[in-house]
Amino acid sequence: MSKAETLSAQAKELNVEQYRKDFPILDQEVNGKPLAYLDNAATTQKPQQVIDTLNWYYTQVNSNVHRGIHSLSQQASEAYEQVRGKLQRFFNAQYKEEMVFVRGTTEGINLVAQTHGKQNVKEGDEVLITGMEHHSNIVPWQMLCEEQGATLKVADVTDEGDIDLDDFEAKLSDRTKMVAFIHVSNTLGTVNPARYLVDRAHAKGAAVLMDGAQAPMHMPVDVQDLDCDFYVMSAHKIFGPTGIGILYGKYDVLDAMPPYQGGGDMIDTVTFEKTSYNEVPLKLEAGTPNIADTIAFGRAVEYVEGIGREAIQSYEKELLEYATAALRSVDGLQVIGQSSDKAAVISFVFDEIHPQDVGILLDQEGVAIRTGHHCTQPLMRRYNIPATSRASFAFYNTKEEIDQLVKAIHQVKTIFS
Repeated sequence: MSKAETLSAQAKELNVEQYRKDFPILDQEVNGKPLAYLDNAATTQKPQQVIDTLNWYYTQVNSNVHRGIHSLSQQASEAYEQVRGKLQRFFNAQYKEEMVFVRGTTEGINLVAQTHGKQNVKEGDEVLITGMEHHSNIVPWQMLCEEQGATLKVADVTDEGDIDLDDFEAKLSDRTKMVAFIHVSNTLGTVNPARYLVDRAHAKGAAVLMDGAQAPMHMPVDVQDLDCDFYVMSAHKIFGPTGIGILYGKYDVLDAMPPYQGGGDMIDTVTFEKTSYNEVPLKLEAGTPNIADTIAFGRAVEYVEGIGREAIQSYEKELLEYATAALRSVDGLQVIGQSSDKAAVISFVFDEIHPQDVGILLDQEGVAIRTGHHCTQPLMRRYNIPATSRASFAFYNTKEEIDQLVKAIHQVKTIFS
């Protein structure tokens, strides 16, 4: 059996209707129409198993972690710390201590910029990012460069929606100390050639941070294979709760970093004269953590593993191909981002209809999409557009929902014709 045939077989094995039953929010009407939730790049819905885990924590073991000797605290601490091992397995990290809990992707990037960045990026140095970055992977590096007297460089994006690799190579130099790029574009859907970019950056002696907010829900992620120094992502993008995420870092790199904030579990001993710090990862986790959502994050990861990431990737590939063909058949609609390697995200525009109008009218038909600049304003300027409409898919979406989307788009066209 060929690889394509294997992927197709895996997709057919995914029992979408069965898994949809795990997501109570999907079984409802919006404006009198069945909900077609196609805004998964913004946030994914939560299965009942994750919701039940939150309920279990607050009704059965609610207690602080790492502090108490009583039974509830011990149970909470054990459940909380088990999540590091689950994430180590999920991302194939070498050590569970390489998993640092943060509020999400944005905090993870800021943590790296304000610790490793300040240690290693000095006046005259350079930080290299790409033209398709989310604002969260632009602004922290701008702030760092302004503080340190360094220069922020940006690799161009092609008309098709890929990183211009020649420009990326040209802008790498011996002064480049940090390279940061998005694994999967939240606007274009482009899956970037991560290992190639990491290798080029390491060849110049630069550290690499990957913004993984959009990747793990769509595909397997192996941080050892990627060889990145840092990888950040948010639980709510992968069927988990909001307000929790992970910063992966190679152990030696994390160990060399100073603390990000002070107080709580990040301390070892405190005197008025001097404080000594805890070991990694606790050194980077100040204050009482987000215990319930962390434990539920672990349940979300288990849920995805139970389905199979290869099966999810294969099924979503079918959805993407089906949706792309259907949208391209609509007169006057232009797909923005046509990379040969994409995740299940499609951005599109109409020549004379503003995306906000599209989103409002689609909502009347029960179709939830995202409209706007998607926190990628520089990318919008690259394509000379103010905004796009964006449909983004998860494994619980169906071809029937895509048909609902396309039918609603035709109704929008009729209104404006």
